[in-house]
Amino acid sequence: MTVHGVESEPLGTFPKSGIDVLVVGTGLAGLTAAIECIRKGHNVRVLERASSINTLGDMYFMGLPATRFFKHWPEMKEEYDAIGLHNAWIETYKHSGEQMVKPLYVAERLKAAGLDPKTPPGTFQLRPLIYKMFVKQVERLGVKIEFNSRVVDYFEDEASGKGGCVTQDGKRYEADVVIAADGVGSKSQRLVGGQVRARSSGRAMWRAAFPIENLEKDPEVKAHYTMIGPDNSEPIVRTYLGPGTYAMTLTRPETMIWIINHNATGSSAESWSNTIEPQEVLDTMDEGVGPSPWSPMMKRLIACTPEKTIVNFELLWRDPQPSWTSPGSRVIQIGDAAHSFLPASGNGATQAIEDAVSIASCLELAGSKDKVPEAVRSHIRFRFIRNACAQKVGFSNAELLQDTDWNKVKFDPRRAQPKHPKWVWEHDPEVYTYENYAKNVEAMNKGVRFDESDVPPNFPPGYKYEPWTIDWVMDCMKEGKPIDLGPGNWD
Repeated sequence: MTVHGVESEPLGTFPKSGIDVLVVGTGLAGLTAAIECIRKGHNVRVLERASSINTLGDMYFMGLPATRFFKHWPEMKEEYDAIGLHNAWIETYKHSGEQMVKPLYVAERLKAAGLDPKTPPGTFQLRPLIYKMFVKQVERLGVKIEFNSRVVDYFEDEASGKGGCVTQDGKRYEADVVIAADGVGSKSQRLVGGQVRARSSGRAMWRAAFPIENLEKDPEVKAHYTMIGPDNSEPIVRTYLGPGTYAMTLTRPETMIWIINHNATGSSAESWSNTIEPQEVLDTMDEGVGPSPWSPMMKRLIACTPEKTIVNFELLWRDPQPSWTSPGSRVIQIGDAAHSFLPASGNGATQAIEDAVSIASCLELAGSKDKVPEAVRSHIRFRFIRNACAQKVGFSNAELLQDTDWNKVKFDPRRAQPKHPKWVWEHDPEVYTYENYAKNVEAMNKGVRFDESDVPPNFPPGYKYEPWTIDWVMDCMKEGKPIDLGPGNWD
């Protein structure tokens, strides 16, 4: 039997489904949903609240599952291979500046941490370059993004089998299914009933990306944060770990990036436009990091950062949302609208793209407008436990990175390496959906829980889902106890 998704199935492979899809939001989840829904034969419209697509930002981790659909889009794969950090190096320091793990190719570092160097779980990517790549693909497909369309409400009409939304100017949009990919705070929460309260973690991230030419201000900083390898031509990630903090820098030919996790300050806010000046960072960065101050070279790097470049992004924690869809399953949340991730998880972008690939495939398998609710509910069963487990891993990684014991790292390098479990990076959301859709629908119609069905798990084998809360996570951290991930194989 042919399993869709294994081999390249370019645009035109699938017949027209007749399903009208309205995508709200142009983050990675929304753009991927538009791209894959078109390939699957659905009709697509896209709304975006901003006046243009935001291609600013620094870096994030792109896991392998988020890139597997590129095999259907040769132009995307070619561009991804060209811009990616596939020959990157990595080295690790104490936050105070002492080198602890010498520079190694990422593959060599993975081998030292007990992972397969031939199949790295993903790569660090520059957000602006990745976004531009996705935007170009949407434009190639002729999708007209309706900008300045801020959605203020969502609705559905089960009798007519339609979902919809209303924009700030009173305009109404309808479709067979509405994909709410408009991030944390989506107005779809009211209809979906999945709103969860944000809790302050007490932490925030200083994040900055700027042209490499700014390092000319300090030749010693330029020399220290140089690239590496043959002719100093290969990018390098430098990680810094210490008590109550961690940081990363990325040096590329054209861009310098640095990120520091720190105690939240009065100027921290959950907004990518919340910028502060370098002096504020320099004045407060030594607070809460133990007896040793930050590396002088890191401080000099911060001093080289241009004004209005540093984002002070507050890290808010949220319980897993209990619901991602409207009562009639005509409005479905994906990406951050359904499940937000901590930066330390290395999983937010990956899971958002997985969501988009999954819902596009479920809709194609359902095959008709009247079966959209079946597709949506099946998709949520595929995705809910997997995301809840990935979120847990994110908290475990944050715990690891924010409280590094260097005496233990000396004997076990894996302690300086965030978890990238096999059950996360070996997954192919498209192939998985096509192999298991029928089984999943059958179990769903019988009222069998997903983790008790005969569908192979896409979460840690042996795990049975139990609801958990941020209060429980915070209590574990306050008591100094490791976060208990639960039964099953989490490696």
